[in-house]
Amino acid sequence: MGKLSTHVLDTTRGKPGQGITIHLSKIINNLSVPILSAVTNQDGRCDQPLLQGEEFEAAEYQMEFLVGEYFEKFHNDLPNPPFLNKVVIRFNVSNSNENYHVPLVVTPWSYSTYRGS
Repeated sequence: MGKLSTHVLDTTRGKPGQGITIHLSKIINNLSVPILSAVTNQDGRCDQPLLQGEEFEAAEYQMEFLVGEYFEKFHNDLPNPPFLNKVVIRFNVSNSNENYHVPLVVTPWSYSTYRGS
């Protein structure tokens, strides 16, 4: 059985994004239905997979990363409000027997993601 995981890398500091809140939702009929919230650990990862086993289904999901709160702690020179406050990634899982690793690489001014395993 597959699983869903993530991690956050702060490329401005060259370190994992520790203490970032992530909200995971499932998209049903174009509505966001909350599943869980998690906070990244010292390695920028969640302590366990976000979803696995029977909970992990083929569907559309959304992860919302609250990066504005994180960057306020480490960057004193950012505008208020910050350029990036929440990063939302919507993605589809086509095969729940595979692993889906959806990381966030982020700075106060940009971000990227990809599908890892």
